[in-house]
Amino acid sequence: MTTDTSAALPEPDLALSTNLAADGGEDATTGGTGLCLSGGGYRAMVFHVGVLWRLNEAGLLPQLDRVSSVSGGSVTAGVLAMNWNRLDFDSNGVGREFGTQVVDPVRRMASVDVDITAVLSGLGLPLVSISDRVVKAYRKNLFGKATLQDLPDQPRFVFNATNLESGVLMRFGKAYLGDYRVGRVFNPDLPLAVAVAASSAFPPFLSPCTVDLEHEDWVTDPGNDLTDKDFREQISLSDGGVYDNLGLQSTWNACQRILVSDAGGHMGADPSPPTDWLRHLLRVLSVIDNQVRSLRKQQVIKAFRAGTRSGVYVGIRSDQSDYPSAAKITAHPSVTKKLADVPTRLDALKPDLQEQLINWGYAISDTGLRAHVERDLPSGRLPYPNNPLT
Repeated sequence: MTTDTSAALPEPDLALSTNLAADGGEDATTGGTGLCLSGGGYRAMVFHVGVLWRLNEAGLLPQLDRVSSVSGGSVTAGVLAMNWNRLDFDSNGVGREFGTQVVDPVRRMASVDVDITAVLSGLGLPLVSISDRVVKAYRKNLFGKATLQDLPDQPRFVFNATNLESGVLMRFGKAYLGDYRVGRVFNPDLPLAVAVAASSAFPPFLSPCTVDLEHEDWVTDPGNDLTDKDFREQISLSDGGVYDNLGLQSTWNACQRILVSDAGGHMGADPSPPTDWLRHLLRVLSVIDNQVRSLRKQQVIKAFRAGTRSGVYVGIRSDQSDYPSAAKITAHPSVTKKLADVPTRLDALKPDLQEQLINWGYAISDTGLRAHVERDLPSGRLPYPNNPLT
């Protein structure tokens, strides 16, 4: 765990832990390791690559039982999931093809403008929605014809979106897609590009993403209260981070060890918040996002401190001095702050910036793992040593 207290956080809703456990009909915690990849646009997508890079070197990827993601984290998770069986794990659990199967495709995606192109195309073509353009970009540049049924059985990958109709999470995975109020569809053959686009439909510009589930065979579970066809046909979805920016909820009741990679944004103080409707809306959304993230972050850190969960939280805004590791990869706060302030966009990142984001994800993951998960793990080395964090 980490004692990161970089922001004053409110006390969490006492019902939050109960809701985390209740949502989704999972069994009680039986152990296992879950990895949570937060939202944050391309910034998060690339930062998470560095975190995964260090996990891979440490031989921890095969130990994962579940990978839960939202928004930009879902893009990285989708690439990892689609190419899982091509990673070529050695006897130490290190994926020898991690670079070609995860790093390279994510970096290619990070060089493609998506959000502005999608918005302009959606506005200019009345029969084509903005979310349709995002799906097309993901399909063209990453996922091709892959569906949820092409994903591995182990670990279980869960892509989280917010169901705007029911007001709770909708989860997309190989075993099922579902919403604890609406019901479940088992073994969905949904395109992976659609699931990732729904998870990353951040408002207001890329939301909503409408998913057609009219012809699916829905199963009604105990407790489902929104089971008529109006809630099971054309479903309006938004970014999973609207409900849970850490992707925590889908792992909480299934795993005892939780690894969290948080590359979410940060809302600064503003003595004169804008009053025009668009910028005012963006400010309000930032307040909501900040509150959701703060509550989830405090929930997991309090659980680490109480000993009810083990694991580690690492964030793009983490301070290395908060982790009791002996030696740390040098990362100057002035550099890491600039990386944390990269806008939350699906907007092309320059190669040098990509390398630094990957380096920072790797460095803070190295620090956190050796402090709280694998204390005997030797110190790592930056993936891109010619682009240091100094």
